[in-house]
Amino acid sequence: MTEPESIMVVTPHPDDSESAAGGTIAKWCAEGKKVILVVCTNGDKGTSDRSVKPADLAKLREKETLEAARVYGLAGVEFLRFPDQALEDTDEFRERIVWAIRKHKPDLLMCIDPGRPYIRHRDHYYSGRVTLDAVFPYSRDHLAFPEHLEGGLEPHKIEEIWLFRPQEPNTYVDVTDYFETRQNALHSHFSQVGPRSEERDERSRKRLSETGEKQGMELAESFMKIEMFR
Repeated sequence: MTEPESIMVVTPHPDDSESAAGGTIAKWCAEGKKVILVVCTNGDKGTSDRSVKPADLAKLREKETLEAARVYGLAGVEFLRFPDQALEDTDEFRERIVWAIRKHKPDLLMCIDPGRPYIRHRDHYYSGRVTLDAVFPYSRDHLAFPEHLEGGLEPHKIEEIWLFRPQEPNTYVDVTDYFETRQNALHSHFSQVGPRSEERDERSRKRLSETGEKQGMELAESFMKIEMFR
């Protein structure tokens, strides 16, 4: 199997992919792969500070995301700007994901696992579920959102899907060499995680160490890999 060169990461909120897959994203970027981030919501409700206006928070979180993108060296960021806590399984949302897939034509798509059975953020569920539907069959079929053809966007087949925060992981990535970049990207989201400190780094390191221990890796992140149209 050939290594994917073009990758799309779909995240429910601006900081979700950093906390779950930041080391892997950093690794891909360091290897020269084209990585595009698609941010589904504007994160305008992600604060306990009652003095912050939602519109101002949305602008701040977009700025933080662009800083994280700079830290990684991402090829680009697409902001869909749906309101926080309001994602639904709708044609509008599905069309936006299909549009991004057809525009950037990734070999591999990463999104959150919608299948976890316990309490979860509804945006996480709908982000994962709608993205998987967008991959198959919508982005593949020319009669799905045919208006894209008029804009020059052709159907596209994803070869591989990776689910982060997986219920049943089957793939592990050694992120030992990318821990520093991961933490720098994560803490770009200052409004969500606060200032970086040795204590916070140690907690992150411990969690990644626990994942990697059984795989013979110092630090690792886990995923469920699904092969599609290879």
